[in-house]
Amino acid sequence: MITFGIAGDQGSFSEEAALKYAQKAGFNPSLVYLIDMEGVLAALERGDVQQGIFPVVNLIGGLVKPAFKAMGKHLFTPVDELWLEIQQCLLVQPGMRLQQIKNIVSHPQGLLQCENYLKKTFKSVDKLQWIDTAKAARDLAAGHLPPFSAVIAPEHSAQVYGLEVLEKNIQDKTPNLTAFIIAKQYEAGEP
Repeated sequence: MITFGIAGDQGSFSEEAALKYAQKAGFNPSLVYLIDMEGVLAALERGDVQQGIFPVVNLIGGLVKPAFKAMGKHLFTPVDELWLEIQQCLLVQPGMRLQQIKNIVSHPQGLLQCENYLKKTFKSVDKLQWIDTAKAARDLAAGHLPPFSAVIAPEHSAQVYGLEVLEKNIQDKTPNLTAFIIAKQYEAGEP
């Protein structure tokens, strides 16, 4: 079993990418939820995980800037890459209606990928940036977000945290692909 650090919470796109990669590579992963890219690369550097996965670029939202900041601070060896189709959903507490929403919460990439949808559907609603889409779903379910909030996150997050999917596939374009890097600990002598 390989310990696999992911830049996301349970129910995240990074979790989905990690499971897809592990299946393709033929190993059974023990997932470690490290929430962000900094967490993954720091854990690799310390040897806490054997491999890690994190997003680096999205076709709509562009560069995942926190990934590049983290890559500039840590030594690691890229192993592979994986492209994943991202289907963003609007998640709410059960029973919440569209017109009741006062805040939209998501990772900056989630907000960028749904920018036109948000302008059209939620002109005067506050948009709050969160460290991870699935973490936003977890925090909504736990009551840690302002009342009448909705999150942009994977559909799987709704199942994991008992939320309701109000709308599916709200990203501005399809395909909405994100590239993930799979990395391992840096070993001296590697290029």
